[in-house]
Amino acid sequence: MAEASELQQLMHEAARLEGADQWQAAREAYRRLLAALPALPDSWFNLARIERRLGNAQDALACYAQALAHDVREPEEVHLNRGVIYSEDLRQPAEAEAELRAALRLNPRYLPALLNLENLHEDLGRRDEARAACARILALEPGQVTALARLANLHRFTSPQDPLLAQLRAALARPGAPPAEAAALAFALGRALDECGSYDAAFEAYAFANRCSRQAAGPVPPFNRAQHSALIDRLIAAFPAATDAATGATPATRPPPVFIGGMFRSGSTLLEQFLSGHPGVNAGGELPLLPRIVQSELAPFPERLASLPADALAAIAARYLQVARQGVPAGHRLTDKRPDNFLYIGLVKQLFPDARILWTTRQPLDNCLSVYFLHLDHSMGYALDLDDIAHFHGEQRRLMAHWRSLWPDDILEVNYDALVRDPRAEVTRALRFIGLEWHDACLDARERGNAVRTASVWQVREPIYQRSSGRWRHYRRHLGGLAAALGIDLAALP
Repeated sequence: MAEASELQQLMHEAARLEGADQWQAAREAYRRLLAALPALPDSWFNLARIERRLGNAQDALACYAQALAHDVREPEEVHLNRGVIYSEDLRQPAEAEAELRAALRLNPRYLPALLNLENLHEDLGRRDEARAACARILALEPGQVTALARLANLHRFTSPQDPLLAQLRAALARPGAPPAEAAALAFALGRALDECGSYDAAFEAYAFANRCSRQAAGPVPPFNRAQHSALIDRLIAAFPAATDAATGATPATRPPPVFIGGMFRSGSTLLEQFLSGHPGVNAGGELPLLPRIVQSELAPFPERLASLPADALAAIAARYLQVARQGVPAGHRLTDKRPDNFLYIGLVKQLFPDARILWTTRQPLDNCLSVYFLHLDHSMGYALDLDDIAHFHGEQRRLMAHWRSLWPDDILEVNYDALVRDPRAEVTRALRFIGLEWHDACLDARERGNAVRTASVWQVREPIYQRSSGRWRHYRRHLGGLAAALGIDLAALP
């Protein structure tokens, strides 16, 4: 066994590497430390976090189990983290719920577990349970902003005199609210006012919410249009022509994923939910695999691809399928639905030359306004400004025009407005494109209770409606600049 001084030095080295974001080296240091001295619950905890960051969900769960076995302090946090892995990484909501409830048995007042349990209820479409979780949180901490904003988003507003609307306004009026809290409340207020038909007040609330969200981003740099355009230029330059298969066709028993992407808020979640009703389709949701591959193995992307040998691409494709298709029956199509998949179509066609891509689109004014009205992650900085959203929209269409020029037969456009007008016709068209025929269960998919982990969680569970088509007309007086940036003559529209 190593000397105590050596183990202490190794512990400090592991912590230093972790603090420097040297994840691979930190993992090896913790592994060496724990091989020599396994009864270190905090080190197991740290190793678990690193394993998850590296994309090793099962290894992270095993390390967290070791932390529990060695009597880690605050075990409720370990159960919380295991619940997040089951929910976000492994798409196993039942296991996630069991972990969260284990955390709450240990500490019934543990707000992070309650918030995550409420979120899980939302993912699973359990509106009443989600409301009850919000009420429980607010009973424990009456000023809990996240719970109040979520409760408002679960509520149906029909009158400007709704008491919950007054609660939102009162919470926003409290002095000294951090920008992140003010943003959450203002986005919820905007939605409430929109539902009540108070459109000018709703737009004012949304504008304030986006300003607060920008402040909350802190050191995160604002969206840079020139840099984003340069990225699109680099992607186009990296794939000047359609390339031959580097990895060969995917075996019939493991068909390539169906990649769904497009502008955020363009109907990708609704389309995936319809497709998932087919007995031959498994909904993968927003899989993190492609972005992780790009950020880790293919940096700098896309330039790194030019020097990557075919066997390396084949190995990446095999690993992708191994992870993504866990639990997916042989022969079933798996959907990989991320709005930003449109950035990776060149890579997708190198990894899976026979892959099919579904590109979701929507009336541009409706699409951009829907992005502006949603509380999104700071990484999507373009969403905080209508002119930036218009720029992103235009660059997305420019890149898609390039991809379609290379693979015209492998990319199908599915328009949101057409989808809600005639779901059966549009879903039939999409199914045939991926090699399947219509199945009546597709129209029932949104009611099956499967987890939906996107901002559209409630919209896709409601009966099909068309009120989001043409929604921009309620805000016409605020959209002159957006229309100009999109190249749309607002006066010519009915």
